[in-house]
Order: sequence, then structure tokens, then C-alpha cells
Amino acid sequence: MAATAQLLLPTTPSTYHRIISPTLTIPTSDRAPVPVGLLACQRDPLLRTFDTEVHKACLSEANAKPAAKSGKKAVNAPTLPKGPILEVILHDTILFPEGGGQPTDIGIIHTKKDGVEKPWDVLQVKRHGGLAVHYVKVDGDVEAALQAFSPKSPVSVSLGAEGYDKRYDHMSMHTSQHLLSALLETRLDIPTLSWSLTTSPSPCYVELPRSMTPDEILSIQTEANRLVFEGRKVHVEVEELNRDTLPGTQTTEGGRFVGKALPDDYTGGVKRVIVIDGVDRNPCCGTHLPSIKNLQLFLLPHTESLTRSSSNTTSTRLYFLAGPRLITHLTSTHSLLTAISSLLSCGAPLVPDRVALVVDERKKAEKRSQDVEEELAKYVAADLHAEIEKTEKTLFVKHVHRIDDSSSALAFLSTISTHLAAKASTDKSYLVVLSSTPSSLTSTSTSVVLVFGSDEALVKKVGDQLKTAVGIKGGGKGLKWSGKFTGVWKDAKEGSAIQKVLESV
Repeated sequence: MAATAQLLLPTTPSTYHRIISPTLTIPTSDRAPVPVGLLACQRDPLLRTFDTEVHKACLSEANAKPAAKSGKKAVNAPTLPKGPILEVILHDTILFPEGGGQPTDIGIIHTKKDGVEKPWDVLQVKRHGGLAVHYVKVDGDVEAALQAFSPKSPVSVSLGAEGYDKRYDHMSMHTSQHLLSALLETRLDIPTLSWSLTTSPSPCYVELPRSMTPDEILSIQTEANRLVFEGRKVHVEVEELNRDTLPGTQTTEGGRFVGKALPDDYTGGVKRVIVIDGVDRNPCCGTHLPSIKNLQLFLLPHTESLTRSSSNTTSTRLYFLAGPRLITHLTSTHSLLTAISSLLSCGAPLVPDRVALVVDERKKAEKRSQDVEEELAKYVAADLHAEIEKTEKTLFVKHVHRIDDSSSALAFLSTISTHLAAKASTDKSYLVVLSSTPSSLTSTSTSVVLVFGSDEALVKKVGDQLKTAVGIKGGGKGLKWSGKFTGVWKDAKEGSAIQKVLESV
């Protein structure tokens, strides 16, 4: 008989969640929901499904604009769709309500009424005081939905594949942030002012009061990964909340909240501390992995400085990746490097040198192009000058149109005008309109126009007339006026309009 292997789902150790107070218990009565701090998702973060019952439900006003939270950085909360939404409070839940910098979970609630099971999408979970409120999308009759979520109705809650992947990502980055902030504080005496759990797969960041050197960044990364390879355990300690013994909320000189105080609106009555063995103890309501063994930490080897003009303070962002985001980053980076290697026809180790060579050749090519354009501008200006000298009219006027796909078409036209002004004699009056369009025209194409001459008032007059006659937007000063035209340039229309303006001068 062939051997078979079964891949078991990861489970949370029984020692993960520790109630250290002899008087604290998890509510079992249907009259009192489990508060945030003791939720099933916080007791067992790897749990994917959970059976519970409805405590109460009501129609939500979630689409109303939420009030801003002063002093706190908002997490990435989803935008709820239009249409009816229920606010559902369950006796207990495995769906995490946003808080502690960690975004909300998403998932599914299965109801069962008259033998018929129905799934309901949970779009968001938020903490109201000390309770977790599920925002459930209603498709169809609202009264039927309220009936399905009537008090004491049995329900099954699940994260689903998408919800679990999102949860695991959040846990990976949140636990990594605890590890990173602990090492920054204990090894370098750098406190974490705030942090951001960004949308995957972007790097998250911690905000620090000062910048870091590359050696400091490398030392923290090395120490973090040493602890990761040791497989340090993580557990949670909970007890009754006594606010009198908690540290007060600290603020910076600019008025920003820092430190480890609990939110003022939390009424769950539970103090929850996340412990990384031998590394960190930190009050937190978020979900965390039972171990850091799979959280290889990568710190981006640079920092980003921020200056807040309102408070005249400076801080620094240090970006980091771990868990699934690090795998995604490595995969995408490798794919990009492979594609660039193919384009440059070289191996990956040679890419930097080959790119440097390409950049150097491009600079040389741009310099050659500029020299050629300068020389060409002199010839065009010389031709115009010859025509001006030959004319017997008191005022020489001409429109010259050209095709140019370069990004510096207006600069080339300006160079022509400069060389012509240097050649023109003071006793000859002239007015020239130069226009340039790209070879391929669409409704969003931009054409440029330059008006210049020997009379400042006449240049301004013609420029203003072109605004009306052609639809050019622009302006000028002195002997030059320039503008842009958006759309498909046609000689029979725009070119003729320019010619008519010149004939009227």
C-alpha cells in the first residue's frame, strides 16, 4: 500500500492564552457577550471557524461619515458599500475588530433558519466600547435579515480563505512590529512613536524620533533574525483592567500620542499584554502569532525623514517586511531582476554595471541630440533672417510648423527665436509664429506654439488673438509668447486660423 501524508493545519498551543487573574473568567451566559480582549480570535488566532450565537442585531447607519479620531492614526478601514447593512453583535467571534493599529478582519457568518443555511459577508468588524460589532452586508429583504439574526440564533463564523490570508498577513506584520520596536528601544534606545500596518504587499513602517545609520539598521535586522531562528515563543497574558495602575497617555511636543496607554473609549475591562519570550512585554489588543519562528525580518536599508510644519518636528520612517509580504517582495523583485537581465542580455550580477553603461550612453546620446538641435536651430534662424532681410514689407510675418516627438519641442522653438534675435537688425520689423506637434495625434496630444518678434505690443496682441482663434492656452512677457494646444492639430483648421491672424496684423 502506498504511503500517504496529511498536511495538518497549524494550531495554537494551549499555553498561548493565559488568564493570570484568579477572578477573571470568559463570559458564558447569553446575557453578556465576550468583551474585546477575551474574544476567540484573541485567545486562538489560528482558529478558522467558530460556532456561537447572536446577541443582538440592528440596521446600521454605517454609511454616515465617521467622526475623526483625534490624536490617533486611522487604520486602513474598508469603504462600506451603499445599501442596507446590519450591525451584529455575537456572543463571541473569531473576526478581529480593528484596533491597536491592526485593520479589521473580513469573513462570513452562516445562519440557519428553518433548516436553510445562508452565508452573510462580514465587511468590517469594529470595536464599540468593549464590544465587537460585525457589519454584515444585506442582499434582499432587511426584515428577513433581522429575523435571521434574531437574538440567541445559532450561527457559525468563518474567516474563509481570503479572510485567513489577510489575518495571517496582519499577524505576521503586527508581531514583527512588536519585535522590531522592542529591539530598537532596548538596543538603541529609540522609542517607536507610531506604526502603520499598510495595505499588502507594501512594506509597513515604524515612525522614530531620529534617523538610523545603515550599520544600526543591519544590527537590528541581524539581532531580530537571530531571535527568529531561535523560534522565540509568543503568549498572551490577560487580567482585569485597572486604569489607575496604567501609564498615562504621553504626547510629543507637537501633541502626538505615543507610549503604551489603552484607548480612552475602551470599556471591555480587560488588560491584555503580548509577551515575546525574553524580548518584549507590550499591552496590545491585536492578534499575534504563537511564535516568531517564521517571521524572518527584512528592514529596507534606508529611512524616510518627515517634517511636520504644524508642530515644527522631525521624525523618521523605517520600513520593514516579514512573513507573506517578504515572500511576495522577494518573488516580485526576482521577477523584475530576471526581466531586466533578459532585456540587457546579461546575468543578474552584471545588471548594475550594464544599467550604469546604458545610463551613461543615454546621457551621451542626449548631449549629441542637444548639440544637433542647437546646430539645426541656427540654420532655421538663418533662413528666417535671410527672408526678413529680403522682404520689402514694413513688417515681415510668417508661420512655420514642424513635427517633433521630443519632450523639449518648445525649448527647440525658443532656441530658434534666440538665434534669430541675435541676427536680426534693428531696422527690420518681424513677427514669427512657430508651432510644433507630435507625429501621432490624439484627443489628448499637446502641441506647442511660440510667438516672437521685434515689437513687444504686437507679440502680445497676436498671442491674445491666438487664444480666441485657435484655443491656445498661454501667455508671455517681453518679445516672446508661448502656449499649448490640446487635441488633434490640423493644418486646414489650426494652421489656417494662425495664418488669418497674421494676415490681419
